[in-house]
Amino acid sequence: MDFTTISVCGMLGLLALLVLGVPLVAAFLITGILGTTAILGFDAALSLLGETLYTTIATPTFTVLPLFMLMGSFAARGGFAKQAFDCIHIMFALVPASLAIASSFGSAAFGSICGSSMATASVFGKVAYPAMSSRGYDKAFALGSIASAGTFACMIPPSGMFILFSLFTGVSVAQLFMAGIIPGVLTACIFSLFMYLRAKVTPTLAPISEDEYQVTILDRVKALIAMWPIMLLGGGVIVGMYTGFFTATEAGGVGALGTLVFGIANGKLRNWETIKASLRESANGTAMLVFIIVTAMFFSRFLTLTQLPMDLAEALKTWNIAPLAVLLAIIALWFLLGMFMAQAAVFALTLPILFPVAMELGFNPIWFCIIAMMLNEIAGISPPVGLNAFALAGAVGADDKDVTIERVYKGCIPFILIDLLVVVILFFFPDISTFLPTMMVAAH
Repeated sequence: MDFTTISVCGMLGLLALLVLGVPLVAAFLITGILGTTAILGFDAALSLLGETLYTTIATPTFTVLPLFMLMGSFAARGGFAKQAFDCIHIMFALVPASLAIASSFGSAAFGSICGSSMATASVFGKVAYPAMSSRGYDKAFALGSIASAGTFACMIPPSGMFILFSLFTGVSVAQLFMAGIIPGVLTACIFSLFMYLRAKVTPTLAPISEDEYQVTILDRVKALIAMWPIMLLGGGVIVGMYTGFFTATEAGGVGALGTLVFGIANGKLRNWETIKASLRESANGTAMLVFIIVTAMFFSRFLTLTQLPMDLAEALKTWNIAPLAVLLAIIALWFLLGMFMAQAAVFALTLPILFPVAMELGFNPIWFCIIAMMLNEIAGISPPVGLNAFALAGAVGADDKDVTIERVYKGCIPFILIDLLVVVILFFFPDISTFLPTMMVAAH
C-alpha cells in the first residue's frame, strides 16, 4: 500500500472515529499508531509515540501554557473582572449602552490577564448580566454583548489559543502575543461602537440608569486610577515580552505570581481553598491539553511520514489554484468545523495539514494565525456548539430561568457579522496583524 493511500485511509479513519463519538485524544492516538505501524512497524510506532511525548513537553514553549493558565485561574477568582467592569462602567456613564460597552472593554482588559475565553464569558456573565438585567437591558442584547466580548481573551495576550498555535506550528509565541493586540482592541472598539449606535437608535434596548447621572468627572478619574492593578499586570507582561526583558515563560511566571499577590491584597484569594481550586483547575486544564497536543503531534508526524501535507501543497501549486481561493476554502472549513467542535480540537485536527500548505503558498504565518484566531472567536459564539455561549448560559441560567442558549445565540448573531467584517479588514490590511511583531523583532 503506497503512502498516499495510507494517509487517506488515516484521515478517513480519524473522521469515522470522531463521527462515532470517540474522544479526540483516543481518535488521534488510534489513527496515529495504526498508520505509523503500516509504514514503520509496531515497535517503531511506539518508539515514535514516546519520542513525541518527550519532545512536545520538553520544549520551552510548552512551559508557557501551565503558567498562563494558572494566571488566568487566579484572575478569574481574584475579583479582577468585577473591578474592570465597575471602573469602565463609571468611565462610560451616561453613554448609551454603557454597561454593554463596559462588558466589551472590561472583557478586553480582563483578557490581558486571563487567557481563557470561556472563563471570561462565565465570569462576566455573573458580574455584568445581573447589572444589565436590573437596569432593564434587553436580554438578548445583554447576553450577546457578554458572550461576544468574552471571545477577546483568545486574541488579547496572554492567549491560551496562541500558545497552542505556537506548539502546533513552531511560530514564536511572543510574536503571536504581540500580533493579537491591535486586532483585539480593534474588535472591542467596533463592538462598542455598534452597541452605542444600537442603543442610540433604540434606547429601550439599553436604558440609562438613574445612578449614572450622579457620576462626576472626579469619579471617572478615580475609576481610571483604580484600574492600575490590571493595567500593571497586563501591560507589564506585554511590555516585558516586547522589550525582551521577559521571555514568554518568564512573563507567565511573573504574571501568575503578580495575579496571586494582587488577588490576596484585595481579599479574594486569601482563602487557601480558593487558591487550591485555582491550582487544581489549571492543572486539570493543562493535563487535558497535554493529551490533545501530544496525540495531535503524533498524528501530525504520521502525516509527515506519508508526505501528505507536502504533496498537497505541491499539487495545489501544480494545479495553479489561486492562493486566495485556497485561503477562502481554509476559512470556510474552520468556520464550519468551529460550529461543531471545540476550538482546540479544530486546530489540532487541521493545522498539521493546513499550515504547511499555507506556508508553501506564501502566506505570512503570523497573519495566518490571526485570521485563525478570528475564526476561533466566531466559533465560540456560533450555534450549535459555541462554547462561550454555553458557558454564559450555564453561568447565568441557574439564577435566571429566562436565560436560554437560544436567547444567547440570538444576541450573538450581530456580533458574528461584525467579527466577519473584522476578518475582511484584516484580510485587506495585513499590517494590522504584523506591525507589532515586526517592530518587536526590529527592536531586538
